[in-house]
Amino acid sequence: MDFKTTKDIKVSAGMADQIIGQDEAVEIIKKAAKQRRHVFLIGDPGTGKSMVGQALAELLPKEKLVDIISLPNPTDENVPLIKTVPRGHGRELVSKLNIQAMTAFKNQSWLIFGLVIFVSLLPYYFWKTGQISDVIYAASMITGIFFIVGFMLFMNLNRRASIFGGGERKQIQVPKLLIDNSDKKKSVFIDGTGAQDGALLGDVLHDPLQSGGLGTPAYQRLIPGMIHRANGGVLFIDEVSTLSPRSQQEILTVLQEKKYPITGQSERSSGSMVRSEPVPVDFVLVAAGNVETVTHMNPALRSRIRGYGYEVYMNTNMPDTKENRDKIAVFVAQEVAKDGKIPPFSKAAVETIIGEARKRAGMADKITLRLRELGGLVRAAGDLAKERNASVVEPEHIKEALKVARTLEEQIADRYIEDKKKYEVIITKGKRVGRVNGLAVIGSGSTFSGIILPIESEVTLGGKKTEFIATGKLGEIAREAVKNVSAIIMKYFGEDIKEKYDIFIQFLQTYEGVEGDSASIAVATAIISALKGVPVKQDLAMTGSLSVRGDVLAVGGVTAKVEAAIAAGIPRVIIPKANERDVILSPADRKKVEIIPVSTIQEVLKEALVWKGKEKILKKIIRRSR
Repeated sequence: MDFKTTKDIKVSAGMADQIIGQDEAVEIIKKAAKQRRHVFLIGDPGTGKSMVGQALAELLPKEKLVDIISLPNPTDENVPLIKTVPRGHGRELVSKLNIQAMTAFKNQSWLIFGLVIFVSLLPYYFWKTGQISDVIYAASMITGIFFIVGFMLFMNLNRRASIFGGGERKQIQVPKLLIDNSDKKKSVFIDGTGAQDGALLGDVLHDPLQSGGLGTPAYQRLIPGMIHRANGGVLFIDEVSTLSPRSQQEILTVLQEKKYPITGQSERSSGSMVRSEPVPVDFVLVAAGNVETVTHMNPALRSRIRGYGYEVYMNTNMPDTKENRDKIAVFVAQEVAKDGKIPPFSKAAVETIIGEARKRAGMADKITLRLRELGGLVRAAGDLAKERNASVVEPEHIKEALKVARTLEEQIADRYIEDKKKYEVIITKGKRVGRVNGLAVIGSGSTFSGIILPIESEVTLGGKKTEFIATGKLGEIAREAVKNVSAIIMKYFGEDIKEKYDIFIQFLQTYEGVEGDSASIAVATAIISALKGVPVKQDLAMTGSLSVRGDVLAVGGVTAKVEAAIAAGIPRVIIPKANERDVILSPADRKKVEIIPVSTIQEVLKEALVWKGKEKILKKIIRRSR
């Protein structure tokens, strides 16, 4: 793609063409729009699920849209009638009847008001002609004033009842426009994420004036829900499993019946006595969530979607190809156009964004598709450029934005490292027996940040303990990883440590807890160091999973972990060889650290421990590994 700035890149007006890296999802929504099928999207946050829903709404034919009005039921006022009219006709009908009703009410009001004024002035005539005394005249005038004020208040209170109907005095009954699609240029898209029952399913307003003909008629108190407003379009619900069980069950009913009456949601409200005729609710449901959503949502609802639609697993990343890099350039151009307040990006700035996309993918030869977070970086860099009155966003603006717009995890990690170094919890020089600088991440997805995880071990004679004693709020996987170290020690030293030693492992000051097995090689190194009295180099950090056979396996977040070591001033980092190409660092950071890829635990021990005076132990490890 040849361009100088993103201003030269053509941005498509169609929502479906703006979706990046989700080709399978786009093809499915095109089919779903044509056949009006439901769609269930599963994927990580920021991968474009809501955009897919909006694109589907854009692809649906707007000819399906209609207006819906409610009318009084002459036989039962608590069962309002529902009528469907062509799109745009509902507003015309209601406006026309409103004008007629207001005219009739106004004419009637002036007639009555004139009569009231006439009656009120009669005492003056009688007084002037001497037929009544001054006292009676004064009393009559005061009474007349109160009568006029009371009449005005009564007319204001009775205005709605006179126009819209009430008791025996109903004149012109103006319907209520529940759904107005007259201005819609495309099929509606309603986001019902996290909606309460009333907002989602509709409600009926409570009426405190239910007697004397002063109350608002039931058909005027109907409030359509999101399911009703989505008729003919798309209802999008993210994190669908967080809806109440009742809402999920009612949506299942709606999908089956394609109609749903409006009724009061509060049993203590007068609205609970009202239940309208069924209202059309023929929409396409786009439900979304993450992998956990599948296990927590109503199984019948999922079955209904699957049986009458499609399920899509959203891509988290895409291959790092020239074509896909061009797509990221288009994405940047789209974000600039959508924002409308930031300057365009230069080609060099776009290359910087692509580099950040590679880094956030966390895997070699991949580009992240968590584009919402990448879009945040685009806007932050654009804001900085605008503050400096720059006409184009350059790489330096992006680099500064990365510092200014740091995630909470990054801010926590920076403070963590600063505090731990201050109190010497993190040691980056010298050598220590049984002490290792492990590496971990906090956060999830692409928002995680690396931290240094100091690990200490102590081995004592005894063998009375039935398992390893590990402290530091370890999760189940982390505890299992600690136990697996015993197999490694048995292999290399021929000792059953459970029968002879008590093993203590401490994850220093990990109040937030530790989960996962990426600290396995650090744990094994700390225990072997303590068991054999071999010091560990403190200018070195490590991360890696460990199999029971001693193989070092790949872990996640390796770039963030290496960056944490750089931030802590640790110049050497051991990582799994399988992750070697996953480390994506800036040229400046690459010069600050030596990456040591390893495949087995003996390679870890050879690099991490100070073997001077302990060469026999090292030879034994090497011999046993063959």
